[in-house]
Amino acid sequence: MTTPPNKGTLYLVPTPLDFGCDTSVPIADVLPQATLRVASGLTHWITENAKSTRAFLKRVSEFAPLGLALQDMQITELPREVHKKGDHLGEFDAKPLLALVLKGQDIGLVSEAGMPAVADPGSSVVMAAHQLGIRVAPLVGPVSLLLALAASGLNGQNFAFVGYLPQDSAARLQRIRELEMLVMKTGQTQLFIETPYRNKALWEALLKGLQPNTRVARASGLTLQNMDVQCYAVRDWRQSNGIGDTPTVFAIGR
Repeated sequence: MTTPPNKGTLYLVPTPLDFGCDTSVPIADVLPQATLRVASGLTHWITENAKSTRAFLKRVSEFAPLGLALQDMQITELPREVHKKGDHLGEFDAKPLLALVLKGQDIGLVSEAGMPAVADPGSSVVMAAHQLGIRVAPLVGPVSLLLALAASGLNGQNFAFVGYLPQDSAARLQRIRELEMLVMKTGQTQLFIETPYRNKALWEALLKGLQPNTRVARASGLTLQNMDVQCYAVRDWRQSNGIGDTPTVFAIGR
């Protein structure tokens, strides 16, 4: 089904993986020129966080003039419950957010870091666009999960992203062992993430709960100047130092 000419396009706009914290790196070093050109021309946005989107657009304006002054942009935040529960559950109806697209207005979907709708809010908006017959156009940019997987050396032919592990220590340990059993049975790499300030608790649980020969990768600060990606067997990790609070993607494999 093609998009009728009177409808606009929903652009999925990736953002740098620094969460706006490392603005010393020119944005053109992180995002392709074609992505920046499209982003600079958009004047309507659906976003995870309006403040971070304005900061992103300010950086974009250093590459190309914006279609409107920043204060005149229409930036709509997704509801907080979408962030907390995840809009992949299908409970949030995003169709009203796309009313202007049905009238021909292009709109950008953006998250705080990386590609929207991948381990971030936005899938409800994309699904609504498909249901309304709106063209969806993902732009090129960093996707932390794929960068971590590629740099880990683990199985890149069969893998799964399982989101966040439980916060309760007993439930988390049980989940870690379930994932390890799946890895050993199928060879499928298991990727997951954690809120940075809980990195230490998750890391300690991994080293405690996994078998010595199981391989664990951690990819921290992807695309940033302090980027660090390493993959070792658990027995070797136990001889190393701990982990900081930099955004990290974790993976276990065999």
